[in-house]
Amino acid sequence: MMTTTTEEVPTRATDGQDRAQQPSGGDVQKLIATTAAKNPRLTHFWSVVVIALTVIGVLLSMNQVFFWNLGGLAILTNSYLYLLLACFLPIVFIVWPLHKTKDPESEGEDGAEAAGQAESSPTAQARPRTGVPWYDCLVVVATILTCGYFALNGVEIQEYGWEFIAPTTATVLSFVLWLVVLEALRRSSSWIVAALALALSLYPLIAEGIPFAILQGIPYDVTTLAQVHAMGPESILGLPMETVGSILIGFLLFGIVLQHTGGADFFHNLSMAIFGRYRGGSAKVSVASSATLGMMSGSAVSNVLTTGPMTIPAMKKSGFSARMAGAVEATASSGGSITPPIMGTVAFLMVSFVGVSYTEVLIAAIIPAVLYFLCIFIQIDGYAARQGLAGTSKELLPRVSAALLAGWPYIASLVVLTIMLFNAGSEAQVPYWIVGILLVIAFLKPGLSFGPRQFTTMLLDAGKTLGQIIGLIAGVGLILGGLSATGVALSLSRDLVALVGDNLILILIAGAVVCFVLGMGLTISAAYVFLAIVMVPAVTALGVDPIAAHLFVIYWASVSYITPPVGLAAFAAASISKASAMATCVTAMKLGAVKYIVPFGFALNPALVAQGTVTEVLTAFALSLIGVVAIASSINGWLPAVEHVLGWPARLMLGIGGALLFLPMLWAAVTGIGLVATAAATTYLSKRSATAPLTGAESANRTETDQEENI
Repeated sequence: MMTTTTEEVPTRATDGQDRAQQPSGGDVQKLIATTAAKNPRLTHFWSVVVIALTVIGVLLSMNQVFFWNLGGLAILTNSYLYLLLACFLPIVFIVWPLHKTKDPESEGEDGAEAAGQAESSPTAQARPRTGVPWYDCLVVVATILTCGYFALNGVEIQEYGWEFIAPTTATVLSFVLWLVVLEALRRSSSWIVAALALALSLYPLIAEGIPFAILQGIPYDVTTLAQVHAMGPESILGLPMETVGSILIGFLLFGIVLQHTGGADFFHNLSMAIFGRYRGGSAKVSVASSATLGMMSGSAVSNVLTTGPMTIPAMKKSGFSARMAGAVEATASSGGSITPPIMGTVAFLMVSFVGVSYTEVLIAAIIPAVLYFLCIFIQIDGYAARQGLAGTSKELLPRVSAALLAGWPYIASLVVLTIMLFNAGSEAQVPYWIVGILLVIAFLKPGLSFGPRQFTTMLLDAGKTLGQIIGLIAGVGLILGGLSATGVALSLSRDLVALVGDNLILILIAGAVVCFVLGMGLTISAAYVFLAIVMVPAVTALGVDPIAAHLFVIYWASVSYITPPVGLAAFAAASISKASAMATCVTAMKLGAVKYIVPFGFALNPALVAQGTVTEVLTAFALSLIGVVAIASSINGWLPAVEHVLGWPARLMLGIGGALLFLPMLWAAVTGIGLVATAAATTYLSKRSATAPLTGAESANRTETDQEENI
């Protein structure tokens, strides 16, 4: 798959005739600083407010996670969650304006995708005026006072059942919190998500009168409904928000600190050192660096906008077409949120919904992530081979040893993080320990410019990211609350199974379509929460492993970022590469083809998500590796082991055979291996016949044919 420049490959362009073609590591850090630059609303005063709220919120989280009980007070879970809302919801109203022009901050995880859904044009419009307007100041104060009131009365809410019978003040403030959360959701994501949350949060008002029995549920009056949403355990303060408070904040903070202390520079330099010398090296560097940065940020669109301005021009200079360069960046960036050990927000939500540890989720996600990126690498290598794109000279690249020596803190932090996740008593505490170690190293490490100013910028960035995520998660809780209050959440999946019978393939296909459609309009987190309630129970009722079922939803909810007609990540990359947006999207689909296939594979064969014996897992992994190579070669038309162009019969055999290797049945494995082997053998023989010496008559006929084709 990886052929060095020493091979005799016709060279049209080199992945770097000079150093300028490959972006330097320092450029990455500058781009991050640019992304995190304050918008006109964040004057000095409001920046201080955001930082203060962030510090208080993080300290609250650490107090809860480490059981400090500062001041001798043990904070109840509901009071703690209200305090988090009091700290981070105001940041949404400080940073994001009432009327969206261009989202000023796109580095949040789901927020960046949501911003892309809200704003289809990548061009900037009029900038908001300086400072925070008076009406947003009122909302900030109202949010803090409302959440503060509920936090102070956390005991009463639990002991006296305020969600059904509450004092007048609590009832009035319930409406205030409901509206505030909806508006925070709209600003931090998009009107589509907010509209869905509004509709489903109001759903209990009409649940009894709906003509379709499958959708009928327990009715509520508007006052009780407001109380349930604001003070009940299954709405705003439901499972998604509990996940934020228990585990998500620490891991988001770890990703932010890793970026701001030079982690992005290191991973980019390491990617250049490892992959730069191979053919198609600029694209392989882009995949590796974009995947690692996406792993830290969890956002496909913001990752494209962050790394794309560097990686896409580098790929174009080395001979990649604008369409291919944009597709590579979009596909690589879209894989960050499914890559361990740091995954997107939705992975932490999955921890709560499935009821397993984060470590189990990470282990389950390893094989699918490896298969996804292998598919991209195989196709890049084949493209480079067919186009004659050689690698960068070793002299122009950083040495692997030098890159590792310079970036040892980042490697060490990920290694320690992984080890502690497997061995520590509390997963929630692990990222805070690593954050502390990284900050100490950043302040003390020679050559790394990280002082008070950089630390302040990091806190500001953390506040904006956490505010955006919590604004989104609290709003998504309303979706959960509306479905749970009526009881429809429990009955809908049962009715769905009754409707389709026990046909697992049919329900998986239907589920994939629903996931894709919802993913086009919603963020991954919002789509996942809805489908985890409605569809996953139906799938697991038919025997699918719970972890596999939840990962199925996550994968199919995220394919819309590289799939027409939406393709947000691909469209963002196309705006940078200056290629056709739709053509870039189609190419990204081909590069990321495994993302459409693997979910069906692990739904039918749970060994692909490490659910089985060691022998079963290793066998499934080995067969799936062959399957991915076969599928990628079939799509790209180049077989790496044989190093030859594929004919259509061979491509068809590789595609079918590769898909069969994902199935757990013996006949599928035997048939798949047979088809792949046959395709490889015929391609090898075709290569030999093409390179064999020609007789005089054959040579004359070949020359005549070539002349006719040229004409």
